[in-house]
Amino acid sequence: MYRPPEIDRTRPPYVRAGRENLGVVRAAPDARLGRVHVTTVVVGAGHSGLAMSRRLAERSIDHVVLERGEVANSWRTERWDSLRLLTPTWHLTLPGARALPDADPDGFLSVAELVSYLDGYAETVAAPVHTRTTVSRVAATDGGYEVTTDRGTWTCATVVIASGASNVAALPPAADGVPDTVTSLASAGYRSPADLPEGGVLVVGASASGVQLADEIARSGRPVTVAAGEHVRIPRTYRGRDAFWWMERAGVLDERYDEVDDIIRARHTPSPQLIGTPERRSIDLDSLQQRGVRLVGKLGRFRDGVAQFSGGLSNTVRLADLKLGRLLDRFDAWADEHGVDDLDDPRRPAPTTVAASPPTELDLSREGIRSVVWATGHRPDHSWLALPVLDHKGRIKHQGGVVTGAPGVYLLGTSLLRRRRSTYLGGADQDTADLAEHLAAFLAGRSTTGEGAA
Repeated sequence: MYRPPEIDRTRPPYVRAGRENLGVVRAAPDARLGRVHVTTVVVGAGHSGLAMSRRLAERSIDHVVLERGEVANSWRTERWDSLRLLTPTWHLTLPGARALPDADPDGFLSVAELVSYLDGYAETVAAPVHTRTTVSRVAATDGGYEVTTDRGTWTCATVVIASGASNVAALPPAADGVPDTVTSLASAGYRSPADLPEGGVLVVGASASGVQLADEIARSGRPVTVAAGEHVRIPRTYRGRDAFWWMERAGVLDERYDEVDDIIRARHTPSPQLIGTPERRSIDLDSLQQRGVRLVGKLGRFRDGVAQFSGGLSNTVRLADLKLGRLLDRFDAWADEHGVDDLDDPRRPAPTTVAASPPTELDLSREGIRSVVWATGHRPDHSWLALPVLDHKGRIKHQGGVVTGAPGVYLLGTSLLRRRRSTYLGGADQDTADLAEHLAAFLAGRSTTGEGAA
């Protein structure tokens, strides 16, 4: 487990690291002063925060990375046991990272493998991480920002928010109506089918997490019902190549945030129905039904122990199939345009089939449903930001990661931040390069205008 090296406190207020650490300045709160100044504070030591640390070190910008738990904390504590990445290993590129010598580039890392990789990455880039340091407040000062934690206070000129977009389960109001006799569990709290009581399971949500959990729980022998709302259907492979091979080459992942219609909606599009497995199998509503999973429409509410669902399931799957067809059309057009001829025949997945009249109500007790698993996504928790940067839904306002209303504050690690690839771990490579350049220019501008340090 990675822990930052000890600080030499004989040279207050901080000590410059050696050449192997690329000129990073390691800072720690002084026991007498109660606060320390550093140029940049990065909040969060996940893949984005660590990648940003590398970019700042490349520019000799002194900084600290503050992490409430351990490196890659959410991956350590909020993922189920069997989970693997959706993206192939070759797609996981972080600045300055060492290669994974024993990993199949076309394979999919397990959670344990990813945590080990990020632990090693933190050591490789000598990230000045302060673990078990919880940020409770970020506020503006006359010359910059003040970051208050449970282990001291930092003042700084710039702040990078890399605390992730999945801090709190985004449960719908219907969650309050689950009967007391039924176990209600968010996906972040699920580890394996053994966590669930015997009996039927209702999985709410049909994006990546929902279909993966439904598949695993059904394989354990429990009867499973999936309440499917909006979803994105993509086969694991098409014409013999991985979905990410196609999206990379066809330019899908390089579409910029300012080129996308309705960017707010695009940033909240469900994650695609993909699963990482050694056999590279596809997963969708049809494959779940073949395993015996029952499909119903989007969950509306629970009333007196009865779950009520939308009657629009047929329209929902038809829309997903339509969007899939458009995406595969784009892949085929790219292949034709570039004369790629070493591909399999363009056989497409069959349209999703659902019952003509799926049930719109299920009595949980009568159906033997003993647990509800919520795969309805997550939302960030920015309650610690004492800055005028949040919209009416509590989301940070920004333009490609440059936060609006707080000069020198940046955001990382959210869906479609600067490009579509930002949604995935490998997107941090380009995102951090762009935002570190902007941050350095901001600091240079402060210097030329004569602004003092915070």
